[in-house]
Amino acid sequence: MALYPPSPAPPVAGSSSKNEKLIFAPSPDTPLSSPAGQAAVAARAAAHTAKVAAGIATDSSSGTSTPGRAGQFLQHESDGGLRKRDLDATSPISQFHAWFAEAKAVGKIAHPETCTLSTASLPSGRVSARMVYLKELDHQGFVLYSNFGTSRKGDDLFGAMGNPWAALTFWWEAQERQVRVEGKATRLTAEESQVYFDTRVRGSRVGAWASRQSAILEPKGGEDKEDDGRAQLEGWVAEAEQRFGRGADGGEDGQDDPQIPVPEFWGGLRIVPERVEFWQGRQNRLHDRFVYDRVEGEDADGKATWTVKRLSP
Repeated sequence: MALYPPSPAPPVAGSSSKNEKLIFAPSPDTPLSSPAGQAAVAARAAAHTAKVAAGIATDSSSGTSTPGRAGQFLQHESDGGLRKRDLDATSPISQFHAWFAEAKAVGKIAHPETCTLSTASLPSGRVSARMVYLKELDHQGFVLYSNFGTSRKGDDLFGAMGNPWAALTFWWEAQERQVRVEGKATRLTAEESQVYFDTRVRGSRVGAWASRQSAILEPKGGEDKEDDGRAQLEGWVAEAEQRFGRGADGGEDGQDDPQIPVPEFWGGLRIVPERVEFWQGRQNRLHDRFVYDRVEGEDADGKATWTVKRLSP
């Protein structure tokens, strides 16, 4: 079996070169693969080199790209990058906690809890992904909250042919770091989910009841030509508002309102990790990558044990 897939076929004669555009191409109609494109890249690189030689400040030290070339990851070159001795040897959960604290402290990452949740449908194996917020991290794994009754992720994970395997990806550009989590998903109990649900503003709690997440919204039709289906959602929200009533203060926080129970189709999801990779960007794409793999069984204290190994970039 070949290590790499075969190269793509050459373009059909007469096809437009405009289809070869790259995001850092010298001009919209000049692909980098053309002689003109290569000449433009060389000219820009020469101009950049001349600036450096003349002592004119450039952005290369901050990890941005030389004109016409892909960017570099340079923040951690001076301290030798990431080494195995820098990592928590016992648990990726502890290591993630440390990196997450640094991501919050750096001040340039607005929402470090933002991550991509990826799931796969069976039997097709088709993968889907969406942005979510990590809400909790405990000794068992990574917890987020969502609708699992009508959503695609819910069907992927818990449907008739449920596939419990899922992945999370965190990207912290200001630190040139990413974390990749792979594991099995389990639902939190209604009691556990209620604790978090009660912290949400009333509108979000009502919205959880109202939304049939991922369902197609049908326009009203008739004389209202502007409605594209939003009215149906707003109708569901009005029904939920009426169902749960309002307290005397009627405020947005809903502190005086009767408690709204967590919907049975909504709640917490815990990704129990089997594999966690910590990725640190380095110059020339020679990134530092370390992966934790769970060892089958537990130690004498009932805790998971892990191996930690460096991966080639």
